[in-house]
Amino acid sequence: MNTLVRRIATLSLACSALVATTAASGATAFADAPTSSGGGAPVSTPGFPALDPAALQAAINIRPGDQATGAIARVAEPGQLWRGSSGDTVTGRKVADNAHFHIGSISKTFETVVILQLAAEGRIDLDQSIQSYLPGLIPDSFAPITVRELLNMTSGLPDVFEGAPPLTVDQQIADHLQYRSFDDEIEGTLRPTDRPWPTKHFVPGTEQEYNSLGFRIGGALIEQITGNSYKDEVTSRILQPLHLNQTSVPEGDPTMPKPYLHGYLVNSQGQPVDVSEQGGDPSNMVSTPADLDHFISALFKGELLAPAQLNEMFTLPKGADGKVVPYADTFNCAVGGKPGPACFGAGLMSIPLPNGQTLWGKTGHDYGYVNGMFATRDLSLRAVFSVSTTAVNNGGPSAVSDRLLGAVLAPGASGH
Repeated sequence: MNTLVRRIATLSLACSALVATTAASGATAFADAPTSSGGGAPVSTPGFPALDPAALQAAINIRPGDQATGAIARVAEPGQLWRGSSGDTVTGRKVADNAHFHIGSISKTFETVVILQLAAEGRIDLDQSIQSYLPGLIPDSFAPITVRELLNMTSGLPDVFEGAPPLTVDQQIADHLQYRSFDDEIEGTLRPTDRPWPTKHFVPGTEQEYNSLGFRIGGALIEQITGNSYKDEVTSRILQPLHLNQTSVPEGDPTMPKPYLHGYLVNSQGQPVDVSEQGGDPSNMVSTPADLDHFISALFKGELLAPAQLNEMFTLPKGADGKVVPYADTFNCAVGGKPGPACFGAGLMSIPLPNGQTLWGKTGHDYGYVNGMFATRDLSLRAVFSVSTTAVNNGGPSAVSDRLLGAVLAPGASGH
């Protein structure tokens, strides 16, 4: 799978753009909320607008120029739940509001949970180097990298297939059913046969940069420590205990469970090609809005991790000076268009909102899909979305997800 497809979409730019509209509409900070009962009128959290179904639906309806064919979303506040979907502009049919979709890098959050559970069991030491657990996997030219540095993206490793010629859209379409093992992706990145071997981007622990290779290595670590497949560990530790019956780790099986949101890429002839069935790698997962909402709710409530391990997910990495380490570029974590401090904990991204609260969660990209799973830590707001795209998104935000965020924070200014 193309490296750029795996990169994170940053919503912070959309948040910044909403500062003025949020203030103008009178919306203020998220907080704990009273719940509404039965069929009564929605009760807004103090300083947070009640969910506006019309604004939310208008946000996900596909418009010309969106480079998208459909969308599904689920947004909740205490006592309020909205579920919605658009039509599929290719098939002309309505999309089910709990359709399945490829979750992309949201799987990194699941993987992080498994590794932190193994840490709690004393089977993995987060401060131990990955080289000590998987000797010979990483070339000797790289300095020791701790497991924690893999999870919080301060490893300095190159990203998956870095330096390889970018694939054309037609090549991506031809490639979408190909399945690659963790070893295929790790070796193909660190020891390529058709180009120079890459070197570290920075000294481990001194900067942060979005990185998928670390999570391929993390998947290999899970399999080495447990003797089981990534699929078996995620299933037995998370999916089965939480009864996430609509979530799966296909492990190379491209069949999509029905109903599903179709993902498309537009070929060089301008025709949309359905790429919903995909090969990917062992960490690829398929889920639904309801299951991801259940997952992030259970995670934040402490149902999957003890407090010490859960806090790792909300902890931004600090350097030797005690300050949060800088982020390496402006693709994520930017402040005023310039590189800012790190904004990822272990497996979660933090997004400051215009009203002073913080969203924590993860976005994910696969061919034809742009997704997000976010919540405030106190669960006073939860949101999951998937947008069916028609172009390789390269990790950027989508117009649909930006509108959805606007409809949540300032529904009166959303123009529906």
